[in-house]
Amino acid sequence: MTINVYLGIDVGSVTTKLALVDETGKYIDSYMLRTSGKPVVAVQTGMRELIKQALCDYNIQGVGTTGSGRNLAGALVGADVIKNEITAHAVAASTYVPGVQTILEIGGQDSKIIILRDGIVTDFAMNTVCAAGTGSFLDQQANRLNVPIEKFGETALKSTNPARIAGRCGVFAESDLIHKQQLGYPVEDLLYGLCQALVRNYLSNLALGKELLPIVTFQGGVATNSGMVKAFEEALNTKVVVPDNHQTMGAIGAALLAMENHQYTENPTKFKGWEVGNMHFNSITNQCNGCSNNCEVITIVEGDLPDEHPKEIKDIKGNIIARWGGTCGRWDIS
Repeated sequence: MTINVYLGIDVGSVTTKLALVDETGKYIDSYMLRTSGKPVVAVQTGMRELIKQALCDYNIQGVGTTGSGRNLAGALVGADVIKNEITAHAVAASTYVPGVQTILEIGGQDSKIIILRDGIVTDFAMNTVCAAGTGSFLDQQANRLNVPIEKFGETALKSTNPARIAGRCGVFAESDLIHKQQLGYPVEDLLYGLCQALVRNYLSNLALGKELLPIVTFQGGVATNSGMVKAFEEALNTKVVVPDNHQTMGAIGAALLAMENHQYTENPTKFKGWEVGNMHFNSITNQCNGCSNNCEVITIVEGDLPDEHPKEIKDIKGNIIARWGGTCGRWDIS
């Protein structure tokens, strides 16, 4: 059996997610893995694994990419739509959680808040600076307390007297946690105190001046943590909805955007095929000396690199897949 599907790829700094939806926008399947600093390898591995777990054949009608590595992923697989994470998360949430007006999203290295009214994004904010407002902060502190991150939420929910931990800065939060630990606070109180600290940090940094109306959804990897869900519900005094497949909502949103684009334009997809997962890519970095900007231009080439690194960008030969990093567009390829 073969079904028509749309592929969405979300390449983040910590994890890469791939998702498939059918022609009605119904979720079909997804796969998530760590990016590990190698986005090309992550995308290829994800594609191979997605096919490996498939229960039928997929006929790709369109591809969308999002995340910090969206342009790279788009060039590799042949994306029809390349969109930012705000748009992708908003589309996925409004599709699967009708009436949503506030989206809370916390990933491994950043966090964001999205305000929707009547299905339209009216405001948003992102935190890419403060470590205390990210999932990696919780991961590190759970490791310090010798608690598996998978057990973080259920352990935190056992707290009866959560520790008050300074959450305005990752450095202060860590030193405050160590101090409270030395005072003999129970682990569950420290963990839920961390959840509350992260929520205070998130709301003070991202939600200041914004009207957070229900329905509220919580997306991203941190939404798996039941302690964080409870802390948000207490702080906002409202129920927080954690959608199914909350960890892959960015990729699902990218797939939905590809579906919308295909149905609107009726253009054939640029998808290069599942064999992209087995192709060999390399990157070359050169400095352009065409002006005082001295841009570092990155070129993605299919196949092996030459034995000698090309001294000039113009000397790079082979099947060039993508190139970026320049300011003026001199070296861009279509």
